[in-house]
Amino acid sequence: MSKLIFDISLSLDGYVAGPHPSNEEPLGGGGELLHEWAFNTSYFRAAHGMEGGEDNVDSRLVEEVRGRVGAEVMGRKMYSGGSGSWDDDDNPRGWWGDNPPFHYPVFVLTHHARDPLPMEGGTTFVFVSDGIESAAKQARAAAGDRDVAVSGGAEVIQQYLRAGLVDEMHLHVVPVFLGSGRRLFDGHVADAPAGLERTRVVESPSGVVHLSYRAAR
Repeated sequence: MSKLIFDISLSLDGYVAGPHPSNEEPLGGGGELLHEWAFNTSYFRAAHGMEGGEDNVDSRLVEEVRGRVGAEVMGRKMYSGGSGSWDDDDNPRGWWGDNPPFHYPVFVLTHHARDPLPMEGGTTFVFVSDGIESAAKQARAAAGDRDVAVSGGAEVIQQYLRAGLVDEMHLHVVPVFLGSGRRLFDGHVADAPAGLERTRVVESPSGVVHLSYRAAR
């Protein structure tokens, strides 16, 4: 059965993005430091049409988690950085060019309705304006027996946590301090289900610690 998961890097002080995100720095100041470990893996580079990279524990772990994904949900800001009318969006086709690295349906949460956007390589962006439950239902139908990834940003993940819809979480704790930005966990998830079962702890040579949990229902 399809599971709803999220898979995200965060700093030691709990941030998943740095301060002052912009078109030039979508992850905010220092935010790319959270993902350098992944950028260096052979799995990430192959998924983005590049060669090389490290075939290490990081790469194999990401491949195991992401290889089960058949559809994805993301927020509007993760898709393009915008929030208002699509006519005013600087990146109406997203950040990734004509051939995004997903190769499956991606459901974008937005307050502004829009027709689906097919892209090269099998990715289709579907714009959902009637809430997180609708996006999850559509994504599960599209994924079949594969998993649905909720990729962010933090506010979107918090909404799914509060709704009790998350089945698994995979946290990659990076040994950096960002000091400010967007936290993954704060008071906004205080009413999220408290029961979690740890399923894995993996320490990598990069210094990142990979933590996996599933909801104990």
